[in-house]
Amino acid sequence: MQGNFSRICAKGGGAFDCYLVTPDSEKRAAGVVLASAIHGVDTDMLAIADELAAYGFVVAVPDLFWRSIAGPLSRNDPRRAQRAEPRLEQIKAGEDDMIDTLRYLGTIPQFNGQAVVMGFCYGGPYAILGPKRLGYAAGICCHGSQMLDYLHELVGVREQVCLIWGDEDNRAPVEVLEAYRDLAASMDNVELHIFLGVRHGYMMRGSPSFDRAAHDFSIKRAREILQGLESAIG
Repeated sequence: MQGNFSRICAKGGGAFDCYLVTPDSEKRAAGVVLASAIHGVDTDMLAIADELAAYGFVVAVPDLFWRSIAGPLSRNDPRRAQRAEPRLEQIKAGEDDMIDTLRYLGTIPQFNGQAVVMGFCYGGPYAILGPKRLGYAAGICCHGSQMLDYLHELVGVREQVCLIWGDEDNRAPVEVLEAYRDLAASMDNVELHIFLGVRHGYMMRGSPSFDRAAHDFSIKRAREILQGLESAIG
């Protein structure tokens, strides 16, 4: 299953690209918005979107870097670091894009009104920020980076949040895993999964760190969470 690129009007002016895949069926389905890694909306992100859409969900992948350096970048492109900074401000600006993307999903006939954020690497924080204040029903974080900056944002969150890392992820050292392990132990709505021997970027087929078992587990949890949202509204 393949989607198409659309343009989404930004609330503050301008417009950004978004890859959208909708089910072939007319049945209304839950949606998932993928917050990409620093590479942007590249072939790895499109593959994940197509894979989730094949299970009958509405999937969107917005270009969260359109204000700086738009479009996908290769892993060797020196501009990757440039467009990520200043990181906290960039993530904050992207909150509006995630809201605008959710609003755009509301115009899709197959969308049932319930959406999950699935964030990767750089986009990992949106798995927390989405349920926190952006209108999303749940969040999934796959090998998120610099996540200690967002640990406090989980306070007061009641929606389901799923975090998945490998224990050899150089962007999630032991203090990150321990901090989230402690929080997950005290919050029933937060689940943490740590895979042994798995490195950063395990979801990306084009990465040397790609791990099939961790990838398949992450897709399975995403499906289960999305199916739960569909069941909740009948």
